[in-house]
Amino acid sequence: MGILEKIKEIEKEMERTQKNKATEFHFGMMKARLAKLRSQLLDPPKKSGDKGEGFDVQKHGHARVAMIGFPSVGKSTILSHFTETESEINERDFTTLTCIPGMIYYNNCKIQLLDLPGIIEGASEGKGKGRQVISCAKSADLILIVLDSYRYKDQKDKILTELELVGIRINKERPQIKIKQTSAGGIQLMSPYKLTKVTAEEVKVVMHEYRINNAQVMFRDDYDVNKIFC
Repeated sequence: MGILEKIKEIEKEMERTQKNKATEFHFGMMKARLAKLRSQLLDPPKKSGDKGEGFDVQKHGHARVAMIGFPSVGKSTILSHFTETESEINERDFTTLTCIPGMIYYNNCKIQLLDLPGIIEGASEGKGKGRQVISCAKSADLILIVLDSYRYKDQKDKILTELELVGIRINKERPQIKIKQTSAGGIQLMSPYKLTKVTAEEVKVVMHEYRINNAQVMFRDDYDVNKIFC
């Protein structure tokens, strides 16, 4: 069974399972496995055949900016306008099929701009070229979301959802969670705040899923279990 099939199975099981005190441990285990599987979707593909199908672009310059958006929203136009790279522009969807890099020169700085293929709903699960697009974007210093001016709200919400499903949180600080592995003592959950979104049992399940059996886990804010390995 592949990663996508495993994700679907866990999601179905979570829908069937009633959440209560008796199922708290089981829910924590399913959440941990789901988070781990989604992160594995972005693992580099095994080296066979073409190298990354045109997505293995070497990083150049002082910073890298990746453009993400639905098909035909103007990413190729932006690349052609601000760089010397010509990216095919067409009214048809999915004109760009690989990652096309260009270079912007600004105040003695070199900024690498990546034109990525348009993504679709389900990109976080690998639909279309979503897996390669999001993995490539994750290597960037900044993600530029390009939107259709007539549908920007709907498109923005969908893109942010797809990115958050694989741990990319736009314009949000990294959760203040510190994990210090120890030689003994099991999993200890500590926080100067009252935690309302997570239980010690859920934290233990997540840590065990990542094969960490002894550690001090410090929450410096009221986070849920999905934030542990963001």
